[in-house]
Amino acid sequence: MTDEDRTISDRIQERLDDLTRAERQLALSILENYPASGLGPLAALAKGANVSVPTVARMVQKLGYKGYPDFQADLRDELGAIAKGPIAKHETWAGAAPSEHILNRFTDAVIDNIRNTLAHMDPAAFDEACAWAADQNRHLYIVGGRITHTLAEYLFLHMQVIRPNLTHVQSTSNTWPHYLLNAEEGDVFIIFDVRRYENNTLKLAEMARARGAKIILFTDQWRSPVHRLADISLTSRIIVPSAWDSLATPMLLVESMISAIQSLNWDATKGRMEELEEIFDQTKLFRKFT
Repeated sequence: MTDEDRTISDRIQERLDDLTRAERQLALSILENYPASGLGPLAALAKGANVSVPTVARMVQKLGYKGYPDFQADLRDELGAIAKGPIAKHETWAGAAPSEHILNRFTDAVIDNIRNTLAHMDPAAFDEACAWAADQNRHLYIVGGRITHTLAEYLFLHMQVIRPNLTHVQSTSNTWPHYLLNAEEGDVFIIFDVRRYENNTLKLAEMARARGAKIILFTDQWRSPVHRLADISLTSRIIVPSAWDSLATPMLLVESMISAIQSLNWDATKGRMEELEEIFDQTKLFRKFT
């Protein structure tokens, strides 16, 4: 990954261990409302994080910037990237497209996304998310958006085999408030939200949180506004040489989660799989070659 590809969030997470207590407090404050948090005056950022102005100046330099204006310029660029639609993203890419075949360029970008994502992943947080999703005493709600509904449906299909007590919430439907009627404290919502972030998804997360539910968020490197409500955020890099972002890395995390939950609940999952196969045999949905 080149320096141009690294977000300020990447820089902060890479340097967290090197920061002083006050600088770490500032860094976490920036990430809490990232990337909009650093767009105001330097003094306002310091006041909001309850640190001194020199602390802001020192941390910005530790992140590799000459000063606060350069730091803000990168933040504005990231906000612009978040707001880009497919056409604008394609125009940005096409002007600097290398000559290698698209299969190689696209694959290289996906591999780079995966490496960067795993380098910043907290295994303990991932394990905790899997444990919550595997807990059959908690009702599990799975929510996707306009594009990410494909990931939500894929996860839901596998969870149907692994465990009972779950619901697929279609956030693009105007009936999604109905699903909240049965949500209780301690239930788990797995929410998918990548740029361009959806208002329906944020509102659903706010209401689920108000009912005491746990929230696991799958999002991108800029992080959906839902991250401020989430108990666990699993971020993925999604940039590829295309007008659309890639869901390859989020899909890797989803399939890893499916594998983990399957193992956590293996005895029950095995029984459900065997019962499902019997149902398939009765319905003759699939051809068997012997």
